Amino acid sequence: MAEDDVQAPGNLHFDDLNKLRVVPSDVIDETTSLRDECKGFVEHFEEYQKLVSKFTDLMRDLSKEVEAQKMKAVGSCNLLKTMRKQRDTQQQKLKELIVEKTLQLERCKVEADELQRQEEEQRDFVEQFASSKMT
Repeated sequence: MAEDDVQAPGNLHFDDLNKLRVVPSDVIDETTSLRDECKGFVEHFEEYQKLVSKFTDLMRDLSKEVEAQKMKAVGSCNLLKTMRKQRDTQQQKLKELIVEKTLQLERCKVEADELQRQEEEQRDFVEQFASSKMT
């Protein structure tokens, strides 16, 4: 209780301005101090809520960006797989073409050898015929 407070009957008090109070001035001071602290707490809490809201919005935006990049990466992966399959298919076709052309080359070589043998035989025949006609 403050020194200036004068106790009045029935828990009534006079403050230093001689106003009649129901609550002692030290309790009023503590209540005022508590009210000011509560206002400060509420202001800090509102500031905290704003920061949390900004952080939540930022994380939401970031998650959308991450999801977009993830979808882009999945699309790129699928494109690479498709390109790999196309390359493998093309490579297989080229190998088959090489085998086909190699077989064709071998047939041509055999045919060329046969034609050279026939040409040789025909020359021999022409030479024999020509020499037999001369005689």
